[in-house]
Amino acid sequence: MEGVDSTRLSQTAYPARYWHALGDGRIQCDLCPRDCRLHEGQRGACFVRMMQDGRMVLTTHGRSSGFCIDPIEKKPLNHFYPGSSVLSFGTAGCNLACKFCQNWDISKSRDMDRLMDTATPEAIACAAQSNACRSVAFTYNDPVIFAEYAIDTARACHARAIQTVAVTAGFIHPQARRDFYAVIDAANVDLKAFSEEFYVKLTGARLAPVLDTLIYLRHETNVWLEITTLLIPGRNDSDEELSALARWIECELGPDVPLHFTAFHPDYKLVDVPATLAATLSRARSIALDAGLHYVYTGNVHDSAGGSTYCPGCHRAVIVRDWYDILEYGLDESGHCRHCGQRIAGRFGRFAKPFGPRRIPVRIEPPPESATGR
Repeated sequence: MEGVDSTRLSQTAYPARYWHALGDGRIQCDLCPRDCRLHEGQRGACFVRMMQDGRMVLTTHGRSSGFCIDPIEKKPLNHFYPGSSVLSFGTAGCNLACKFCQNWDISKSRDMDRLMDTATPEAIACAAQSNACRSVAFTYNDPVIFAEYAIDTARACHARAIQTVAVTAGFIHPQARRDFYAVIDAANVDLKAFSEEFYVKLTGARLAPVLDTLIYLRHETNVWLEITTLLIPGRNDSDEELSALARWIECELGPDVPLHFTAFHPDYKLVDVPATLAATLSRARSIALDAGLHYVYTGNVHDSAGGSTYCPGCHRAVIVRDWYDILEYGLDESGHCRHCGQRIAGRFGRFAKPFGPRRIPVRIEPPPESATGR
């Protein structure tokens, strides 16, 4: 937790939820299991939630590190309207302290001035609609820490029939979790490892709350769920750990939850660790398939077989991918295999021309007065 000049942030301070006052004059954040206890002018471990004038405020509501239109597969989500485009954005900060962070320039930022794009929830929804995006993704840094902004934006999106996506580590308390996922349509949760030691030493968090989030999403919501595990050589890629992770998913969540194994590249505080070999990802995929999972993918490497979707009924490829390009599509509008009729788990619709691997930066303009009710 760090101190900060509250006057510099007063213009962007937004009343936050999920906190309570303590008897010693401090307040406690109830958003995530870090339970940060703050003095006046102090901000939490996430950097963006702080105590100001005796209350908690969010300093990034309406402020973003940038907006881009991406393929939905980049989140990664392979079973949520494949081939569609998604308007992606994030803010700054994070409630984890991953030494291997692949987006550390955003998630570890302590420079609020990098949040150059200002956008209201209504403006974001309007931009998604005008750019023919099927969904809006809260990503780049963890949306849990800007929950109020994400929730407001999700509601504005739903008013325009735009879906919402959360890319998150799942480290969140139950009450905030209920509110947050009530307005989310799909989530990709980073399951960093299947070891408490890994979580404590390399992320500064704990494993149990993340597993609780996964169980909650799968069994108590209608949120479409996919999981990503970044494989780091020598840290979380042993056969034993991968087998335990896959067996837990199959037992607790079911075989239809897609699992993505992605490649690590040296960055942030783990620059002395080599990049993940493609063979490691293929080995992990085989272990997970042998454990009974139906949909297991590899990412951050060129591997068409590992990026494609196979029917668990006839075992034929129903979505053939090359990176983010969809080369063949063999599902009907309701997600049934055209070869054998097996239902593929996910959210599907009419498949037209896929968005492809493009990445298009977007500037958000204020919505028309009619869109904001003025």
